[in-house]
Amino acid sequence: MKTSLFLVSFLILLPLSLQDPTPEVKAPTRAHAELTNHGFPIGLLPLSVKDYYINKTSGDFSLFLHGTCKITLPPDNYLATYSNKVTGRITKGQIAELRGIRVRAFFQWWSITGIRSSGDNLVFEVGVVTAKYPSKNFDASLDCEGKRSVKPEATSES
Repeated sequence: MKTSLFLVSFLILLPLSLQDPTPEVKAPTRAHAELTNHGFPIGLLPLSVKDYYINKTSGDFSLFLHGTCKITLPPDNYLATYSNKVTGRITKGQIAELRGIRVRAFFQWWSITGIRSSGDNLVFEVGVVTAKYPSKNFDASLDCEGKRSVKPEATSES
């Protein structure tokens, strides 16, 4: 009986002991790099980016995720949802005509229609209403489960 109990316990616990204790860390994508090329931190996008397209002349872009994504945005812990397709127009320091990102605030869902970079801050536009947050709050990209996952390495300028 003791042998059977030991064997059952061993078989149950063995898969748990073989699991990697550190989950796989996903690297930022080319779409994240495109954000930084336009003056934005990578944390504006979740890590679940599958593909993107950008018209280099007009700045029109389409971003495709591996399905809809919910994350909690820093610093005020607003719940945000990303559609599986996000579109807009990006230029240096500005994202306009944004579609596909919604945030829950004041018991209601609001569409984020634009984002501007203003010095060390990001200004989020929800229609005619704006909210300003330090851009350093978005230095790390979030996984859809809401865990901090990737932070870019610090670079030194000479």
